[in-house]
Amino acid sequence: MSKKYENIELEITDTEFPNKGTAEWCGNKVTVKNTVPGQLVCADVKKKHHKYEGRLKSILRRAEYEGESACEHFEVCGGCTYRTIPYEKELELKRDMVLKLLRDGGIDGFVYDGIIPSPCVDEYRNKMEFSFGDNGLNGELCLGMRKRNSNYEVVNADRCTLTHSDVGRISACVRDFFADSDESFYHRMRHTGTLRHLLVRRAFFTGQILVGIVTTSGLKADLNELKNRLLSLEIQGSIEGIVHIINDGVADVVRADSTEQIYGRDWFYEELLGLKFKVGLFSFFQTNSPGAERLYSIVGDYAGSCENKVVFDMYCGTGTIAQLMSKNAKRVVGIELVEEAVEAAKVNARLNNIDNCEFIAGDVLKMIDGLDMTPDIMILDPPREGIHPKAILKLAAFGAKNIVYVSCKASSMVKDLNAFIENGYRVDKIINVDMFPHTANVETVVKLSKEKIDYKKVRVEFSMEDMDMSSFQKGAPMEKSRLM
Repeated sequence: MSKKYENIELEITDTEFPNKGTAEWCGNKVTVKNTVPGQLVCADVKKKHHKYEGRLKSILRRAEYEGESACEHFEVCGGCTYRTIPYEKELELKRDMVLKLLRDGGIDGFVYDGIIPSPCVDEYRNKMEFSFGDNGLNGELCLGMRKRNSNYEVVNADRCTLTHSDVGRISACVRDFFADSDESFYHRMRHTGTLRHLLVRRAFFTGQILVGIVTTSGLKADLNELKNRLLSLEIQGSIEGIVHIINDGVADVVRADSTEQIYGRDWFYEELLGLKFKVGLFSFFQTNSPGAERLYSIVGDYAGSCENKVVFDMYCGTGTIAQLMSKNAKRVVGIELVEEAVEAAKVNARLNNIDNCEFIAGDVLKMIDGLDMTPDIMILDPPREGIHPKAILKLAAFGAKNIVYVSCKASSMVKDLNAFIENGYRVDKIINVDMFPHTANVETVVKLSKEKIDYKKVRVEFSMEDMDMSSFQKGAPMEKSRLM
């Protein structure tokens, strides 16, 4: 059994991906989640697999650049990481963590195009999953996010600033309705209770809303009464559908054994870059719609002209990127494991009168064997775990001149990039796009090429002073820098 050292004071001096502060203690490096450089913290330290990890107990002294949180839930809620620091500093931390991963992974010789801020730093999320639970004190029913460092307690998130105020009003309405009933939250260890989750999607640009109430099959409450309460709410958007989702599984995830439509339909429309998309309650869709417009524009820029070219969009989801790339392309082929997403992609293509896109359901590793064409451009947007090593071998064998790799987990990306380098590709350019303000996550877009680059390799000399941060809220891209 590893020894635990309690109430250790640590000075946080650096950060590691995705949200770990680092400190030195007794000659050893200690990582502590949810901390930033400059803080003095109290943590319980434990040695795990030759590494020291600290469990944050309290912040004894804030960093000099920290201020007050604009969200009243931050101190206890586990949803956000960077609520007390200026957005410019948050971007700097994210940039440095990604560049450190690349440096440690031996990837160099590319142009770093900086980090692009999100057009909106608040009220940007178009999807929220809330959990039912209690506050751990008096058993009061809560509906919101898991409490920081707790697997059971829940923090009400009525005024969460990551999403539109409509979502908070809906959450409060649902919580209050069940608080007046005989229903109780589902206890994950005892497997008792009926109330599990609330899923709310609100389209950023159209304002259309879907509500999913997740319970066990033992629910007795009359959801028609809840429907009437929800429809009478004074909100800015419009509720297009209310769905009752039955989940009798033991895992603490949002899943559906069966569904019942309580009101309206189970989809809405969202618009991106002039295209219309039909989005279901469970569809994969970028959670930051204005940020997605920026991300996909960069993907298009890195891909270059698609005129009369064949484009592969691997891990295509509901086909958003494929459809945006289809203009002037000869043919676009998308592959996605989730069959429902593929069907949605086909519907969206018809909706936008796009006839040069083909979508295939299946595992990329297996389905690419059946493709009888050679792509000029390949778009890769894999899941967080990255690409299967055998799939990389097959993808590289197509010999596409340009590959654009999109990643939401930089550590997986580094592994995959090295595999492509070993198979004849070169990393040309990298850019970060912040899709998740106030959290530790960030998107990375990479351009790979088989063509020889004629610029001189130099060391990375890049600082936040090189960027024009004055207009980040307006969405202006930051200055470019060349990576060394």
